[in-house]
Amino acid sequence: MDEVALEAEAKNTLYAVLAKEADAVRPELHRYAARLVGSVIDGEDVIQDALVSAFAMVGSISSGTPLRPWLFRIVHNRAIDALRQRSTRRSEPLETAFDLADVSAVDPEDALSRQETVRIALAHFAKLPVPQRSAVILKDVLGESIADISALLGLSTDAVKAHLSRGRAGLRSISESESEVPLSPSAEVLNFAALFNARDWTALRRLLAEDVRLRQARRPQVSGAANVGRFFSYYADYPRVWIEPACLEGREIVLVSAAPSAAPAYFMLLEWRDQKITLIRDHRYATYVMEGAAVTRAASQREY
Repeated sequence: MDEVALEAEAKNTLYAVLAKEADAVRPELHRYAARLVGSVIDGEDVIQDALVSAFAMVGSISSGTPLRPWLFRIVHNRAIDALRQRSTRRSEPLETAFDLADVSAVDPEDALSRQETVRIALAHFAKLPVPQRSAVILKDVLGESIADISALLGLSTDAVKAHLSRGRAGLRSISESESEVPLSPSAEVLNFAALFNARDWTALRRLLAEDVRLRQARRPQVSGAANVGRFFSYYADYPRVWIEPACLEGREIVLVSAAPSAAPAYFMLLEWRDQKITLIRDHRYATYVMEGAAVTRAASQREY
């Protein structure tokens, strides 16, 4: 076998190993990204973009590279890019969030429990400076060691401890009384839910714009009304599910449950133009996105 063939085989092997690792750690990557950007929806976008970048760079990493921290670093950088774009749009200086805390200011051992941190609303993490946010998520949500966090963030262990203790203290002081103002479901979403629960797949296909796109985690994007229309055929063959309008992060979604009274397993997010669906984001294959999602059912205003 010549050198070119050997290189191609090695690249294909590494690609397969990376794909397996990425699939295994994807829920953890989302837990980190979602809390870093303050949104389960935007967190999944970060993961999608980061993994595209990771697979594009597969030829530039050696076979001995530890893939888990490598993937976390790519996700971290992509999340920071997303935050920079957001701060630019809002004319908010993100750079001030990177000022190092005084390492002696707070006792690093005076910590929130991991259980308490996991229950904190994602939006509250977004109120912390980025390094504090990253340190708390990595340590208290994902259970990473101080040494690993130091390597990932490119900071000294003392700086990580300072950010961690400051972040924990900051989360303590954030009011838990804040709640999302529920939206009244639009006529489009109410109609979509009614047709879906009636299993009127033909009527649903008529709602698709010609340039509609379907996005699902772990699946290639599908475009065009004819191709996306098959999406409803799959649901016709799956065990029956029910959907209902809800609110998440100020946006309309539809919850998907195994039964009308069951807890939602995942959600779909629809985008519309002139009463036609232009995008379906279905999280059937990314149920981890529901973790930490402050969802309010439109009908009963009951939160999950």
